[in-house]
Amino acid sequence: MEESYTSLPTSHLLGSVPAVITEEKNSTNHEVSEANMQIFPPNNGGDRGRGYQTLGSPTVIAETFEQQPANNWRGVFSVSSYSVYFNVDTDIVLNRLISSMNPVGGDFFSKIDANPDLYGHIWISTTLVFILASLGNLATYLMRTSWSFDVSYVNMAACSIYGYAIVVPLAYYFLLQYLGSSASLVRLWCMWGYSLSIFIPASFLLLIPVGLLRWIIILLVGTASASFVSLNLKAYVDNNDLSMLVIAAFLLQMALAIFIKVWFFS
Repeated sequence: MEESYTSLPTSHLLGSVPAVITEEKNSTNHEVSEANMQIFPPNNGGDRGRGYQTLGSPTVIAETFEQQPANNWRGVFSVSSYSVYFNVDTDIVLNRLISSMNPVGGDFFSKIDANPDLYGHIWISTTLVFILASLGNLATYLMRTSWSFDVSYVNMAACSIYGYAIVVPLAYYFLLQYLGSSASLVRLWCMWGYSLSIFIPASFLLLIPVGLLRWIIILLVGTASASFVSLNLKAYVDNNDLSMLVIAAFLLQMALAIFIKVWFFS
């Protein structure tokens, strides 16, 4: 019965479908299974990384998701543009803090050359602002035996410390550029920021209610901080014609130390 049904002619029937060849089906399925998905749209050209690329290629995935750096003015307003200047850990910061306490080291720029940071600059300046505002009021109480919290200490500490730590390095950067000496603004900010770290422990010593001892402490601390700035700046510029700028940096740092004594620990 089955053989009779199989031998019936069917080519004359309307809508008859020819038999599917098993080999072609298997071959087609095999080719589809091995087909790779393509990235759209394709790039023109025949160089590496151009044209159709497979999704499974690690190089293409890395190139696709790689964040391109900002090369125009919009990068100034991008937070990611400044992340490289905060790429430091605790050990690096402590090492630089210890170096800033050593005024005769003279190799601070060589330590930060590969990775200058702004973390220490901001952290030290902010800490010093709050230290001066709080301990300044406490020192006034110890000398006058009458407690009155002066809020103006906060404003004066913020304006003086932030202004000094930002404006002075910025002025030196433009002066060095104008005089033909290569300078990095981030490195100058980094060095001047760490130079303020010695004033943080000195502020606690200035709580001693003895006027002469306070002057001795602040002059010693100011000399150490000024020597750190001037010696490192001299080694950085390496130009005898710029010796006046080195002396001016020493005097500015001493002026800051005297200002801290007179305004907050008088």
